[in-house]
Amino acid sequence: TVALILNGRNELLVCRRAKEPAKGTLDLPGGFIDMAETGEEGVAREVKEETGVEVDPKSVRYFGSQPWPFPNSLMIAFTAEWQSGDIEIDPTEIADAKWFSVNDLPMMPPPLSIARRLIDAWIEEVNASHE
Repeated sequence: TVALILNGRNELLVCRRAKEPAKGTLDLPGGFIDMAETGEEGVAREVKEETGVEVDPKSVRYFGSQPWPFPNSLMIAFTAEWQSGDIEIDPTEIADAKWFSVNDLPMMPPPLSIARRLIDAWIEEVNASHE
């Protein structure tokens, strides 16, 4: 899974994976769904494990999916709202995590990725609300 997490101040939670900290590319929190766990439950658990942030379980919404070549999986994308907690990263998973507004986003993932589609949809929504 991958999740676009918003904090109510029009900011997005982004991170850099510990496995590729030098890339500098924006990533969204997420991970594998456990057996007997729904996608929504998996998103909430993974976000909490990786970043310390809890999402409102009622706010988790399916966005879309994309075939993922490694490890022959399906990447499922969700959106969710921050519920509580400060960012406290798991350094084995995440090198850094921060809240960013639409005007100060770091380098974004490639255009074909579901993470980029999530971010682009959010940017469009923010821009439309300012028109």
